Amino acid sequence: MPEPRAVVIAAFPGVELLEVTGPAEVFSVASRLLEGHAPAYRVEIAAVRSGPLPTAAGISLVAERSLAELRPGVDTLLVAGAMENDGGRYRAVVDPEVVAWLATEAPAARRVGGVCAGVHLLAEAGLLTGLPATTHWLTADHLAARYPDIAVDPEPIFIRAGRIWTCAGVTAALDLALAMVAEDHGPAIALDVARAMVMYVKRPGGQTQFSVPLSLQASADDRIDELRRWIDDNLAERIPVEAMAARVHLSVRHFARVFRDCTGRTPADYLEAVRVEAARRLLEESARSLPDIAAASGLGSVETLHRAFRRRLGATPAEYRRRFRPHATAR
Repeated sequence: MPEPRAVVIAAFPGVELLEVTGPAEVFSVASRLLEGHAPAYRVEIAAVRSGPLPTAAGISLVAERSLAELRPGVDTLLVAGAMENDGGRYRAVVDPEVVAWLATEAPAARRVGGVCAGVHLLAEAGLLTGLPATTHWLTADHLAARYPDIAVDPEPIFIRAGRIWTCAGVTAALDLALAMVAEDHGPAIALDVARAMVMYVKRPGGQTQFSVPLSLQASADDRIDELRRWIDDNLAERIPVEAMAARVHLSVRHFARVFRDCTGRTPADYLEAVRVEAARRLLEESARSLPDIAAASGLGSVETLHRAFRRRLGATPAEYRRRFRPHATAR
């Protein structure tokens, strides 16, 4: 029987707990499901020094061996991360000893992944030069400013660039590990793992870290929050700005000003954004035709659907579906 794939999760004191245990559990469940049928995984945690490893959650893990003691033949190397509050701004913690080890040893691994703020350690080790990458939205600006030779995209859950993978914050580590299982053993096994872990498996790497409503600044007006919920429930209907203003008992001009103050968007921009998001979900999760999706999302026609997708996503609906639901067959 083939040897299991060696998965090493490199960590350091203060690391985020789930960024270590989340991927470890995904690979562990995959190993149990694959037992006797295909190469499974052997997961271990390594740090600069072996022994107890305190985490940001206040729970200690155990690094079974030091980074220097790792045996050759690492298949998958993941680098977990940590953040700290620096005067109201979050920044990634960059452990120089882990970075030094990565610079010399990471190139030997078949596959390397940076988890959340752990992406900053890959960047510091020179492993992301000239590549696209993502990280937690709280530290994406800092990553882009410090490493201008990295094409930082703060939106996706994860990005794969050849053998280098990077992912967004915390729970995105599970999505990253699931995608790696799918690469190794196929999407059916990844789906079985997701089901066993009661996870939502349909989160392609290119999905944004936040839905449109969550990405908006908090509203201080309950009327606007209620209106946004009503919009979500009535996307397929015609919703002119006059109807929105009437629901919150304001004039159109006053409503437009209040809505923008509360959300940072104009009513028309918000409405199109949530409709495009609804259309994206239908493209990812169903084989419904483009006319059906255009109607259900409230975009009306296929032509409007195409224009909105090109303007907001830089792709046609068909291209988006091929990328994020490649096995779908539209009716």
